[in-house]
This record gives sequence, C-alpha cells and structure tokens, in this order.
Amino acid sequence: MQNKEYDIAIVGGGIVGLATAYQLQKEFPTLNIVIFEKEKELAFHQTGRNSGVIHSGLYYKNGSLKAKNCVEGRKDLIEFAQANKVKYDICGKIVVAINSVEAECLKDLKANGEKNGLKGLALLSTEEFQKIEPNVEGLKALWVPESGIIDYKGITNKLAEQVIVINPNSKVLTSCEVFDYNANTIQTSNGEFKVNHIIFCGGLFADRLAKKDKVKLDMQIVGFRGDYYELTERAKSKVNHLVYPVPNTDFPFLGVHFTRMTNGDIECGPNAVFTFKREGYNMMDFSLRDTLQALGFSGTWRLFINHWKFGINEYKRAFSKYLFLKELNKMMPSLKMEDIVEGRSGVRAMALGIDGEVIDDFKIVKSKKNIHVLNAPSPAATACFAIGNQIMEEAKTHFKL
Repeated sequence: MQNKEYDIAIVGGGIVGLATAYQLQKEFPTLNIVIFEKEKELAFHQTGRNSGVIHSGLYYKNGSLKAKNCVEGRKDLIEFAQANKVKYDICGKIVVAINSVEAECLKDLKANGEKNGLKGLALLSTEEFQKIEPNVEGLKALWVPESGIIDYKGITNKLAEQVIVINPNSKVLTSCEVFDYNANTIQTSNGEFKVNHIIFCGGLFADRLAKKDKVKLDMQIVGFRGDYYELTERAKSKVNHLVYPVPNTDFPFLGVHFTRMTNGDIECGPNAVFTFKREGYNMMDFSLRDTLQALGFSGTWRLFINHWKFGINEYKRAFSKYLFLKELNKMMPSLKMEDIVEGRSGVRAMALGIDGEVIDDFKIVKSKKNIHVLNAPSPAATACFAIGNQIMEEAKTHFKL
C-alpha cells in the first residue's frame, strides 16, 4: 500500500520542482518527499517545450537573481548532465547585429556579460563570424562560447531518479493532480495525502496556487504562446551553432532565433503572442476562465496599450509563414519558404505587475508553512540547480529542518 504521509510535498513536476526536490534530498537524505505532477509525464509543459538552450547569463542585469543563478546553475547543470549521461553540447552562439544601432548594443551586451562572469566573449566582423556561420549576414556579431544546448526533459527525469536513489521512501507521482490543500492535507486525484510543508512550483498556475494559500498578490500570470518552425532536412546545413538577433530590451523575449537541438534538428522561433488558454499550444485553443482572468487584470491591458505595435506584429507572424520567414531573412537572406515547416509550440508563464510591467526576476515567497515559486522565467531551466539550492536554503529556516 502506498505511503500517504510525507515531510514535504512539491507541487509541479517541471525542472524547477525536481531540482528543488533533488537539492533538498541531497541535503536531508532522510526527508520523505513527494512530488505531484498532474500530467502523465514530467516536464510536459514549459520545461519540455522551451528551446533547449543552455543560457550563458549574457542578457541579465548584473546583481540580479537571474544573472547570479544562471551563471552558477549552468556549471552545476553541465556537471549533472555529464555524470548522468544526458545529451548536451556547448556549441556556442552568435548574436547578430544587422545595423549600426544594434552593433552599438553588442558592445553593451559584451560589457554586461563580462560583469556577470562570462568568459571568451568576442565582437566579430562580418568576415569573422561568416567563418563559422557562412549563411548568416549582418554588420557585426558577438560570439558567446559558453552557450549550448541540452535535453531538459532528460535532465528532469534523471533528477527524479536521483531523488528516489537517495531515499527510496520518497515518491514522484505522475497523473496526480492537486485539487486543494490546507494546513496538513493535500487533496489529489489519487486521494488524500498528509504533509508537513508544501513547495509550489506550479509554473503557469503559480498565482492560482498561491491565492488558494491566501497569499496577497500584486501580480498575475499571463500566458504567451511561442510558435516554432523547423528547417527541412535540406536546409539544416545552413546553421552550425546558435544564431540570435540583438534583443529588444523592452521585452523578456530574445527574438526569433535559430537553435540547434540535441537530436540534430534546427528550430526557428519563437514568436510571442497572448494566448487565450494557459496551456493552449494551438492557435485556436480557448479557456473561458483563463481568458476572463487575464483580460480582467488591469496589468494585461496596460501591457497591451504600452506595446500594442509589438503585439500586432507578433500576431501577424503567428498567422503568416511569409512574415515569419521575412523575420528570419533579416539574418539569413538565403532561407526560402520551402526551407521551413511548422514545428511545435510552447506557452511561457509571464508574471505581470498591475502597472503592466513584466516582473523580470525570479520571485519566491514564503507563506505560513509553505513556499511559493511565483515567477521562474527563462533562464530557469539553465539555473534550475541554483534555484533549487536557493529554495532549499529558504526551506531550511522556514520549515525548521
């Protein structure tokens, strides 16, 4: 008979939830931990649908949790991948400037990256970067050697395995949805569980889980879908590394880029469009509850009003392969319509303040006997070990472990 009493429950089977469980289990091997995941497999949503990039820490504000956790967490991530035979490749990337304004931005990016501790950053002329990416065109590029690609779903599953190796009494339960909870009890689709503490890593539903715990929120999660195209077999040879545009600093999106995947595919994307369903991966997916909650939040409308032009352009690309290709052609003019085919989609949990501003950094709060990860945006997957360690340290004191 399955044990239904645990010291700590973790709600959410993405990479942050499993990294947290792993860090806790390593530090406290006798703790009985249970992880609840509503889907039939781990890493089904944001973790399994991101671009698979190992971020270097180039873009993030110096001194922020994003910058600190990304740089520290990347090293731990690679070590874990090596030890557990998870596929990865530190292939490097170039950030391409297509005009003189963007070329100036590359200098600032390089300086920021160096402040964050990145090594080997180099500004390249067109001739220099075309030696490694001959099909890419632009005025200048920034070479970022510490970026790479990895199988995040594979990492998540290995973390789950290691939790059980450390303590066979701990459990990872899939197809087990959390419906409700109170001081010491969690109601799930697999029955009732007794727990002393809960750590919520709910991603797209982080705000709703926090509200159930009576956490006062000045923010809300709003979903943005990202669509990808893939290069055809014939066109794959056009990309050797990771190829990114210079990002728009007003947004947390890094623009439409080319990504080598660990299976050899090349993805192009994503765009970023408001979605009418938090887990809506198709253009026409709709949830009345999700839509009313998003559109009933003042921050959503302020975001729309402040950035309406950006939003319209993203929507146009979502419905037009021609416009998507046109964006890709800015860096790779030789790419043709027949070179790209529709690929997968993901939904990003964006935390918005009531002023319509994007909450850009990680946000972890304590409540009663619990901990809530309210915001874990990119580079959360790269930084998962550092975030998990941070949550473990919070739990040490808050849970009196």
